Amino acid sequence: MGDRTAFRTCPLCEALCGLELTLDDTGAVTRVRGDVKDPFSKGFICPKGATLGSLDGDPDRLAEPLVNGEATGWDEAFEAVRQGLASVIERHGRDAVAVYIGNPTAHSIAGPLYVAAIVKALGTRNLFTASTADQMPKHVACGHMFGDPLAIPVPDLDRTDHLLMLGANPLESNGSLASAPDFPGRLKAIQARGGKVTVVDPRRTRTAALADEHLFIRPGTDAFFLMALVHTLFAEDLVASPEHLAGRVNGLDDLRAIAVDFAPERVTPVTGIPADVIRRTARELAGAGRAAVYGRIGTCTQAYGTLNSWLVDALNVLTGNLDREGGAMFPRPAHMPVYRRKKPFTTGRWRSRVRGLPEVNGELPVATLADELETPGEGQVRALVTIGGNPALSSPNAARLDRALAGLEFMVSVDPYLNETTRHAHVVLPPPRPAQTPHYDIALTGLAVRDYARYSPPVVPLPDGRPSEAMLLARLAMAATGADGDPAALDEVIITSTLAKATALAGSPVHGREPDELRKMLDSGTSTEQRLDMMLRLGPYGDGFGADPSGLTLTRLRTEHPHGLDLGALKPRLDEVLCTTSGRVELCPSTFAADVDRLHAALGAPQNDGTVLIGRRHLRSNNSWLHNVPELVRGSNTCTLQLNPADAERIGVAAGDTVRVTSRTGTVEAVAEPTDTVMPGVVSLPHGWGHDRPGTRTAVAREHAGVNVNAVTDEQEIDPLSGNAVFNGVPVTLEAVSPAPVS
Repeated sequence: MGDRTAFRTCPLCEALCGLELTLDDTGAVTRVRGDVKDPFSKGFICPKGATLGSLDGDPDRLAEPLVNGEATGWDEAFEAVRQGLASVIERHGRDAVAVYIGNPTAHSIAGPLYVAAIVKALGTRNLFTASTADQMPKHVACGHMFGDPLAIPVPDLDRTDHLLMLGANPLESNGSLASAPDFPGRLKAIQARGGKVTVVDPRRTRTAALADEHLFIRPGTDAFFLMALVHTLFAEDLVASPEHLAGRVNGLDDLRAIAVDFAPERVTPVTGIPADVIRRTARELAGAGRAAVYGRIGTCTQAYGTLNSWLVDALNVLTGNLDREGGAMFPRPAHMPVYRRKKPFTTGRWRSRVRGLPEVNGELPVATLADELETPGEGQVRALVTIGGNPALSSPNAARLDRALAGLEFMVSVDPYLNETTRHAHVVLPPPRPAQTPHYDIALTGLAVRDYARYSPPVVPLPDGRPSEAMLLARLAMAATGADGDPAALDEVIITSTLAKATALAGSPVHGREPDELRKMLDSGTSTEQRLDMMLRLGPYGDGFGADPSGLTLTRLRTEHPHGLDLGALKPRLDEVLCTTSGRVELCPSTFAADVDRLHAALGAPQNDGTVLIGRRHLRSNNSWLHNVPELVRGSNTCTLQLNPADAERIGVAAGDTVRVTSRTGTVEAVAEPTDTVMPGVVSLPHGWGHDRPGTRTAVAREHAGVNVNAVTDEQEIDPLSGNAVFNGVPVTLEAVSPAPVS
């Protein structure tokens, strides 16, 4: 038959790049290139995407379910799940089961569509996700400011004249909470049209090196810098009053009063950024024709994560750039109806059992998961469901959680690998290969810097009897209820209820129509595809089930736009987004204003001159889940401890020597990499390594084990407003490890 070509969206990061795959007669992916016809990525590809074939064909990927370490059939595996969960629930109650959702779940169509059904079926309040090790502060900030925690403004990269970027390194990460293929090219385009890119970071990252200006900042102090920018805008009468925000903003005077004490001269000793530079940065931001402030993981994973996330968008409001072309704008995803009924955001509807930490966005902080597993008493978590996550490596003080996992009565994991977490599972349910899996970015198109949609059908058929990822999760949801019927029945329930609500809701494009009539019009594919078709038809570009014959359907997207559909530049849509109680942007929510007391206290406290630890990202890595791809771990060791040459000299180490890093929670030993790209007093270890545990089946990762930075991060340290873990600004001590004596 010969080679054939297929096209799909890369599922490995947030950039949404289109790929062109070459497959042989067996269905193996033999070559991967960028899809030059994709209107969003235009052929851009990174090293991760280029190795999708190796990931797809990895011999360590599990092809069959495991029950107690032995391969078994799917029916037997799901029966073991049903019995294991039922036994724990019957003896200990529903909150004795916890769920952990990992980062890869968001890079799929199945995760966003089915995970909520699993949690609902279990009836537990113990939901944990990677969000509280990543971006939860942004959800909390947007929830309080705009009413919707998913209404996250992204920088309009293609039209801005000035980008101020904090704690982000998109030349390595490909971008995050701002989906933008070829982020490097987009930054260069800002410069080419006469604009400016400023990066604030404790490291001179690849992104900082590309920028027009890089400001070193002491880790964990971004909130002081941002507050000083706010102070300067008010003090120098630089606050804008754009017409499109007139009458739409509450709290301007409250924010002015809060910022009074944060003059640049007062925050300079804390941040390390000179006062005159802070003032100039504020003036440039205010004076730019079109500007955007963008903060990412470095600003979220610290003690002031929510304050940082709030102040980023407060600056976008104060400069008149929120919901404005070239500023910070709200994407309009094709699958999300704009007429849906929304309730204003709230937190703390329940609290964790042991530490009393509040629920945020329906989940509890992963920093307290080990507490819930280890602490005896009523409500102790005794069973765990993990989906696409590796918290035994990625959570703070991961060694403690790893030990706690070993004591569970029952654990089931959905994962393609037997890794550091799933080695503890009694049942492992592996999803199919990427080439066998359909793809539509439900989560990430809501963060794209252009409105865009693309559906990628499977390019290789599933073997007989092999459930799709969607049906695997649907069947897991049914097993959680104690049943084991047709998993497609779950989709039918969701389709029926969604159509009934849509036809009853005023403002819906199908208001007043018969749900049964609409049901018959849906795509003829799988039940998952029918759900997606329904979402697209009800969405802002949809055909409204025939109301707009030129509108979008899944069939049209699949057949007429196989390389993706560009739906245009971002458009102002604040009226669609706002759902606060007041109906206005809340510029100074009371919970944030109260938390500023921590900043005041820190301003008056003696400055800590000790060493602090930060993480870092690599272009050839994504958290812990790509280290088994040979092409991505070749070359020199990247899991090194970067430190400033002055600090290396102080402790007496040179490049290649071993350094012992110690914190409250533990100790690791790492290879020293002195470099002036790290500011003095700061050391950096990458995230996601430490593949040296027994019982795993990831041979390549084991050969390149590295060290786990989360052996020295602290689960007791969190951002109090969001529960997010603190991975940046961790106090540590350094010690040179004496070389072994020569025999």
